[in-house]
This record gives sequence, structure tokens and C-alpha cells, in this order.
Amino acid sequence: MLSIVKSFGLNGIDGYLVRAEIDINQGLPGYDIVGLVGTAIKESKERVRSAIKNSGLNYPVTKITVNLAPANTKKDGPVYDLAIAVGILSATNQIKIENTKQFVFLGELSLDGTVRKINGVLPILISAKQNGFNNIIIPYDNLNEASYLSDISVYPVKTLTELVKFLNGEQTINAVEFCDYNEKANNFESPYNFKNVKGQNAAKRALEIAAAGGHNLLMVGPPGSGKTLLAKCFPSILPKLTFEEALEVTKIHSVAGVLDNSVGIICSRPFRSPHHTTTTVALTGGGRNAKPGEISLAHNGVLFLDELPEYSRNSIETLRQPLEDGVINVARLDNTVEYPANFTLIASMNPCPCGNYGNKEKECKCTPQQIHKYLAKLSGPLMDRIDMHIEVDNVKFSDLNSVADEESSEQVKLRVDKARQIQLNRFKTSKNYSNAKMNDVQLKKYCKLDFESEETLRLAFDSFGLSARAYSRILKVARTIADLDGSENIELNHLMEAISYRTLDKKYWNN
Repeated sequence: MLSIVKSFGLNGIDGYLVRAEIDINQGLPGYDIVGLVGTAIKESKERVRSAIKNSGLNYPVTKITVNLAPANTKKDGPVYDLAIAVGILSATNQIKIENTKQFVFLGELSLDGTVRKINGVLPILISAKQNGFNNIIIPYDNLNEASYLSDISVYPVKTLTELVKFLNGEQTINAVEFCDYNEKANNFESPYNFKNVKGQNAAKRALEIAAAGGHNLLMVGPPGSGKTLLAKCFPSILPKLTFEEALEVTKIHSVAGVLDNSVGIICSRPFRSPHHTTTTVALTGGGRNAKPGEISLAHNGVLFLDELPEYSRNSIETLRQPLEDGVINVARLDNTVEYPANFTLIASMNPCPCGNYGNKEKECKCTPQQIHKYLAKLSGPLMDRIDMHIEVDNVKFSDLNSVADEESSEQVKLRVDKARQIQLNRFKTSKNYSNAKMNDVQLKKYCKLDFESEETLRLAFDSFGLSARAYSRILKVARTIADLDGSENIELNHLMEAISYRTLDKKYWNN
């Protein structure tokens, strides 16, 4: 007898329909599974057989053939276990076939019949909903992940026995209740706050501009100057994640298997800080199943690279495409996928191996050759893609000992939110939401300069040997500074401040 059960697979963060076709015929006992399947699916034979037997159900001792269609698409993972088991049971009349047609089945089976959680439930549910499938069976441990989607009925099951009784009308399973995202998001509070950072007003100002316009930032300074603490405080002044942004981020984290299932959704902007020994594959994504890497996990959030020159040259050079395009293409032998990677890069570094080059208080012990070799690890094209470069000096004792209150992140965030709202109104007819992502047409339209400002920018362009990309980055930063001031036009003081964030190129890298 033939039974067809619907399930879903994943290609990157997009789901696609998979039909599990189970044929049971007379012949020597055997189990064949076809459809361009991976090792985890081939091993499902033993999981499904033991789960059926240990659930008190009959496993047919006959010829079983399983086909996962479409047959030309590579499939892997244990997500199809539940669909295969339901297909076998319906083909042997232990479940009525007509009762399975209205459902999509997702889940891994353990040997005792327990339905175990899987990765990537949220993107599968979204894709299933878009394709007109509104009744989904998922593992009970994934129910929080499904609770933020409306207009879809999702039924969480704990065991195969429970599912069989539900499909046969012997037991009721309540659909997952809808949960309000805003309640979760409003309860989040960052553990880091600018009010706890003494001094460093210039660095705080630069971080405020970066947050307001979505600009990438490089901090150069000696060890112990507070670069890491400043970077950790940066997410506290970023705008809150919208529900649409939260879904995008959660999809990536769900596929990667790093989502907290007790919450089920990402409520705050990601802050990823991979160690400098991180491999290129871990940073960009890949591996056998082309999983998302750190730059995709930082989507709609912050990627913090501490001690940037300590990363391998190959690793940091892979940042070029995502910094420009907001996506990363991961090509592997079995698959090629595109992951979102629209993040704000915050990087920090010492000016030399010992960290004291240019320090007024401590002597640098590095040779010119060592300094040159250290700085040369960062290529010109990569530096061009970082909008703002600032120096972070050592904190003075008077600042550390001061009892004066520092400006809090909440106060800074009010200005950032106001500037972001200006940009949302400005780009409401496009898919761009920040000044940093302006294209050439938008740059010409929204970054017009008066004669005096044009002459100033021309002098800076010639004096500092700026590239065309650096030229556009200066205009974008100047536009953000004007937005923070509530100015419709870019004034000379806005442009001058933006230019000041590109002077380190000449100080360190051109010498």
C-alpha cells in the first residue's frame, strides 16, 4: 500500500516542501530510502523502527520503500523521522490516511518514541504558511518558537503514541497559543550602559553616530583604554528590533541550532564577538551542511572583532562582500546558499604589537618594521569599508575618580531613535533603512553640499589621498550627523566632523 505524507526541508533559511512517499509491498523484509538523502536520513530506519515498536505499534515485516521527493534536492537531518513513521503507520492502516493529508509533520524520533526538538522550525513554519499549509505537527520542545506566528495552527506533540491517538481522533492536542512579541521585547534590558563608562566622550560620540546611521567603526588605542567596554555598551543605544527583524534573526539562529528554545525568539539585537582564532568557515558559514557563520548570526545586530589584526588575513578579507552587500554566499560541494549578513561592524585594535605606538605616556618598544607588518594585516579595501576610524586614548585618573554622573545609554538612545526615524521617513519607498546603506542615487539626492563644503571635501580628498568609496562614506556619515542635529541640509560643521573620522588612514597606514 502507498502512503504520502508532507514534510518540509531547509535550504539556507528558506523551507521547501518534501513529500515522504512510503510504499509497502510483499517481498523479503527490507528497508530502502531514496531521494538524494544524507547519512542522518539513512540512519532514520533504525530510529523509526524502534520508535514504532517501543510505542506499542506494529512495524511491518515486509518490503518498505521510502522516497523523499523532490529526488534532485539534497536532504539531510532527522527532521523527516516523524513523517516517515506516520507514513508507515498510515500505509499499514494503523492511522487513517485521510487524517494525515491535512498536516505537515516535522520532528526527530528517539528510540522510545519520544519526539525530539529539531533546528530550523521557525523558517519552516514561515515557508509552510507562505505555501498555504496551515496545520503543522512539531516537537513539543519547539512550541515557543512557533508561538509568535499568527493565522497558522501548530500542534506540539511529545510522543509518537500521542500523535497516533490525535490523528485517530482518540485524543485532543491544543494548538500553540499566540504570544505577543512586544511584551518580550519591552522586558529586555542590556547589562551594559554608557553611564558606567568614565570619560571617553569622543569615543561615545562616534559610537552614537555609528548607531544612528548604521555605520561601521574601528577603534584604535592602547590596551586598557576601554575599547571592549565601549563596544559592549554599543547595543544598548541601538533601536529595538522590530518584529520583522526579530523573525529574520530568529530564523538564522534557529537554523544554526543556537536558539534558546525556552524563549523561542530573539528579542534584542545580536552581539557576536568571535575569538581571533576563529576559522574562516566559522566566521562566514559553511561546513558540510553550509550552516550560517558568525557574520550571519550578527544579522541586524553587531559583529565585534576585538584585536582586528590578530585575525587571519583570509578571515577578515571575507568581510568585504557582506559589508558591501549585506549578504554572504556560502558555496560548498553539496549546496550553495545565501545568508543575510546585514550587521554593524565594530572593531578594535592596538596601534602596534606592544600597543603604545603614539602613546604620550608610555614608550613604544616596537621597531618600524614590526609596526608596519602589524598594520599591513589590514588591507586598504577593507579599511575603506569601515566608515569611521577613531583613536581611543587612555582614561585619565581625574575621569576615573570623578563622582559626576555620565550620560546614560537611555539618553543617547533617544537621540539615536529620533535620527533613525528621520531615515525611515526618508527611505520609506525603498528597502533601505539607514544612511549607511544609501545607494549612489540616494547619495546624490540626500547628501548635497554647498560650495564651501564641496571645496572643503575636495581639499580633504586630495590631502588624505581618499578613495571614491571613502568619499561616499564621508558623505553618509555627514548625513547622519546632520540628522542627529535635526538639520535638513549637511552643514560645514557636519562635514568637518565626518572628515575627522577618516584621518587615521594617513596617520597610521600611509606612513
